[in-house]
Amino acid sequence: MQNVDKFKGIIFAVDLPDFQYKVLEASQKQPILVDFWADWCAPCHAIVPSLNRVMQYYAGQLKLAKLEVDKDDNMTLAGRYQVRGFPSVLLFRNGQEVARFSGAKPVQFIVDFIETHALLP
Repeated sequence: MQNVDKFKGIIFAVDLPDFQYKVLEASQKQPILVDFWADWCAPCHAIVPSLNRVMQYYAGQLKLAKLEVDKDDNMTLAGRYQVRGFPSVLLFRNGQEVARFSGAKPVQFIVDFIETHALLP
């Protein structure tokens, strides 16, 4: 898993069996970003520092779920959400996907994305 220990509770792993609870239901209370990633994917590793900095910046106003697409049946979720490239980061609010981006992006792009779509208080 990609560097989640120091962000306990803010960044967490998610799999197919707990996606409904940890992402869809949880997004009723606060926005949840879902990072669809793969271990073999260099851009997936490249975006990690940017995502970590963004999560520090927002200090718990939203959460980040890490979904490794090659683990168990997780590719089913990639298919359900028509994820075609990795990394893909989807934003969920009120149980629905509201926006997404693909590829390794810098911190400012991710902040602008969140400011545009997350409707934080």
